[in-house]
Amino acid sequence: MDPITLYGSPISLYTGRARSYLIKAGIDYREEPHSSPHFYDVVLPKAGNRRGIPTIEFPNGDVIRDGVAIIDYFEALSGYTFSPTTPKQQIVSQLLDAIGAEGLLRQCMHYRWNFDEDQGEFLKFHFQTLYPGEQASKERMHFIKTEVNPAWGVTPENHDLIESMHMSMLSVLNAHFGDYPYFLGSKPCLGDFGMIAPLYGHLGRDPKPLSLMQQHAPRLYRWRERMNRPEPDIGEFTDKEEKYLDNDEVPNTLIDVLKQFAIDFVPESQAACDCTNQWIEANPDVPPLTEVERSVGDCTFEVLGRSITANAQPFRFYMLKRMQDTYDALDDTNKNELDTLLSSCNMHEVLDMRLTREIGRHNNLEAWL
Repeated sequence: MDPITLYGSPISLYTGRARSYLIKAGIDYREEPHSSPHFYDVVLPKAGNRRGIPTIEFPNGDVIRDGVAIIDYFEALSGYTFSPTTPKQQIVSQLLDAIGAEGLLRQCMHYRWNFDEDQGEFLKFHFQTLYPGEQASKERMHFIKTEVNPAWGVTPENHDLIESMHMSMLSVLNAHFGDYPYFLGSKPCLGDFGMIAPLYGHLGRDPKPLSLMQQHAPRLYRWRERMNRPEPDIGEFTDKEEKYLDNDEVPNTLIDVLKQFAIDFVPESQAACDCTNQWIEANPDVPPLTEVERSVGDCTFEVLGRSITANAQPFRFYMLKRMQDTYDALDDTNKNELDTLLSSCNMHEVLDMRLTREIGRHNNLEAWL
């Protein structure tokens, strides 16, 4: 059977999620940049005319845009190989998946765009593969640095906070991966694929953050290697059986990781939820199946005493709803246990952060239902 084509880039955050899954699932693929005439003429119209990566094309011409949808497709096809089935682990996996998609953008963008001397020719080379021609790539890089960074809260007055949060994150992740090869044991879960997105494409390849990871979090760096290899790659661990931890265990090292993520993920999610619901209320006539925009406005929230303003992005709640739906389907006993777990890592509030209008998919795009 011919391989599928993965349209993406080594520097792409979201491509890293899909690529890692394809590798671990043993799915034959070939990766190409999304800048070819074939992509524009044939693939793009089938992808909702949204030049987003990752996008995959099957040998028969079918197309799936977005890493979440790509993994959903193959998980359903395989019988949910990388989806834990016990309540706590399932919830934690889905939460990590959402954090990986939306929760580390400030760190990713800061370390990519605010260290010109360290990044050198690295970014220029990669952007010229995506935007052929020196002028086109230069203009795109300038736009991201001057327009996208501030929109996501990456402003000079927040640089020290972003760097402090990043170093704390490296510490707790390094501790966890010293004890376990993956987030929930010796087998990757959806949360691993969600988290590899920021921790590979930006924070695990760009010269500046890569050096920090190698110097300060070598065990995290090993996980980053492990996630891009087809074998389990767990030789340094005593337990060689590929499985999730027994008895629905969520280890204390992972609780510490989630507590660290909660510091900014929870207040930003609450502010973004409020902002998005206000937008929904103010726009009641948006027809069903209308594409959901990347942002619906700005929200302001506080992190460790610092005020941050950033785009409110509805996609965050498309991801969180998976976890919320899983929780809602549990019986009272399991809900009580999950309440205790999520409270212990300061994440319980995200269960109540729900949009007043649901998001689904239509024509390869996220759409209002």
